[in-house]
Amino acid sequence: MPASCPGCEQAHALARLLADDEVDAALQAGLMAWAPCASGCNAPADADAITRAQGRLRTAWAARERYRQRATRLERRAAEREARRVTLQPAGPATPVRPALPAAGAAIPVRARAKAAERSKP
Repeated sequence: MPASCPGCEQAHALARLLADDEVDAALQAGLMAWAPCASGCNAPADADAITRAQGRLRTAWAARERYRQRATRLERRAAEREARRVTLQPAGPATPVRPALPAAGAAIPVRARAKAAERSKP
């Protein structure tokens, strides 16, 4: 194997890690900071695999950030909605609770039943 530059050696190491599905190890080895060698001595397959992996990770990280922003926005809106709901509700009942019939009105059916019972006695 001919002597190669450190960038090319890093590209080969990153490509091996990606081929073995060791994404975490590739990230720790500098996957996102890697750039193609200026002299063009990188193997095209290695450079292509690394570039695709970088793109997938950037897309996934952007999606995760959008999801977090959305969750924060929804949480803020729910808190605002709850605050509006609480301030619009009166502390106690606005009007006193009244019975359906006044006391005199409630006594009328009772008296009528009593009279009907008196008439039906033999």
